[in-house]
Amino acid sequence: MNNDRLAFLCQFFEEDPNDPFNAYALAMEYQQSDVTKAAHYFQLLLEKHPDYLPTYYHAAALFAELEQLKQAEQVYQKGMQLALSQQNTKTYQELQRAYRGFQDEYLS
Repeated sequence: MNNDRLAFLCQFFEEDPNDPFNAYALAMEYQQSDVTKAAHYFQLLLEKHPDYLPTYYHAAALFAELEQLKQAEQVYQKGMQLALSQQNTKTYQELQRAYRGFQDEYLS
């Protein structure tokens, strides 16, 4: 984790907590060093910015890694639905592949 980058990201989030990218950037940065904080920012995004599609792939993978399997499955499914509603075929396919891998690894 780069402390300077983290400080900048925290500053951006404090200046504009309503911009979903600021929370997303923090979640992604914290994935490398503090998965609890990463999960917090992903959860914040899912609750306050449910239409922010980039969240779903990484959030679901993190919840699976944390063995929060029900939540991971729900996030994958909601992300696929959102991608379809936004007509984002590429992201839908990426989420679908990741979800199938998740099912194979954790649910079978």
